[in-house]
Amino acid sequence: MRTDLVSHLDPAVSLAPAARTASANGTGVDLANYDAAAVLINAGTWTDGSHTFEIQESDASGSGYTAVPDAYLSGAEPVVSSAPTASQIYKIGYLGIKRYLRIITTVTGTTTGAVYSATVVRGKPRVKP
Repeated sequence: MRTDLVSHLDPAVSLAPAARTASANGTGVDLANYDAAAVLINAGTWTDGSHTFEIQESDASGSGYTAVPDAYLSGAEPVVSSAPTASQIYKIGYLGIKRYLRIITTVTGTTTGAVYSATVVRGKPRVKP
């Protein structure tokens, strides 16, 4: 018998899908009442420049964000800088204990844009619907 995966996951957008030509800070996602989290970065069309992703954590929703140490990540934060790194979904697990996560992107080099988004998938809810 299969189980219902939807009842065990709760996605929240940090970086909304957009064509980006400049660095951006994603919205913080609250991990309260969840015991697991993963980040999905959907890198679509890329033209030029370098787009570096970083996952940040904080105890507060609006401030105090710092980079998540690599020891608390399962997988690598991507750098989209050429056609082979675009049109992919990157997944990174979060093993930390902070309450809030967000994704930021830093754009370097001349760019006319890249299309991408970042979603925090919260899992193992303490209370299921």
